[in-house]
Amino acid sequence: MSEMILMDEFEALRPRLFGIAYRMLGSAMEAEDIVQTAYLRAHDAGEMQSAKAYLTRVVTNLCLDQLKSARERREVYVGDWLPEPVLTPDDTAEERETLSMAFLLLLDHLSPPERAVFLLHEVFDYSHDEIGEVLGKTPAACRQLLRRAKTHLGDPPTPTPDPQGHALLHQFIEAMSSGDVEQIMALMTGDVAAISDGGGKAVAARRTVEGAEPVTRLIKGVVRTGVKPTTRYTMPVINGEVSVVVWEGDQIVTVLIPEWRDGKLHRIYFMRNPDKLNLRTV
Repeated sequence: MSEMILMDEFEALRPRLFGIAYRMLGSAMEAEDIVQTAYLRAHDAGEMQSAKAYLTRVVTNLCLDQLKSARERREVYVGDWLPEPVLTPDDTAEERETLSMAFLLLLDHLSPPERAVFLLHEVFDYSHDEIGEVLGKTPAACRQLLRRAKTHLGDPPTPTPDPQGHALLHQFIEAMSSGDVEQIMALMTGDVAAISDGGGKAVAARRTVEGAEPVTRLIKGVVRTGVKPTTRYTMPVINGEVSVVVWEGDQIVTVLIPEWRDGKLHRIYFMRNPDKLNLRTV
């Protein structure tokens, strides 16, 4: 396979390869590194029957190796860990579901091999024969891993974007900025939860905050200590949801990703770790 043909095939496959790696790891930065490493290996490998099969195999197995060390790092991670948020302006309804924070966090209930089989089969439509080639397992073993993955995940509700989400988010920002406690609480479910990721590098709640009143107190504290006259907001689509990006000058300081249920905020994901605020585009 010539270098030009390989480059053309790689560029066509890049979104798929990045999508696999990002969902496997929850890190856009690491996903980009792995996809680039896969290309370099393909370049050095010379002739191959299928660039898609080869690159998928390399990306998936690099991710499996990475997950081993990632789990060790998370054991000493300061506070809650959240996936790195990514911009998803052109995603389809199906892609929104599998890029949501809720979905990515659910995947952490799976072992690395279960995660790989589940994603390749359920999200990217690889056959069990193809997955077996990727993982070096029999198709029967892949089917067993998929059954186990589905058992571990159960049948959890998947968040769907609220058609009024943009307007509701505007209301929430206004209530947050003005400190209108009643309005803030009116926009949240009673069992709302706020999950913050500061990674020990930015001020953030160390544990998940649950309940309308505690979450409201958390939000008031964030506004009191973190909002300045120079603070500005943008509202791009992040991980499938219209979200809030908080800026100080040209620097992102917080990303707020909502999850709605029946027109009210059910989960609020606050990303404050500066290492995860580059907002790459899927």
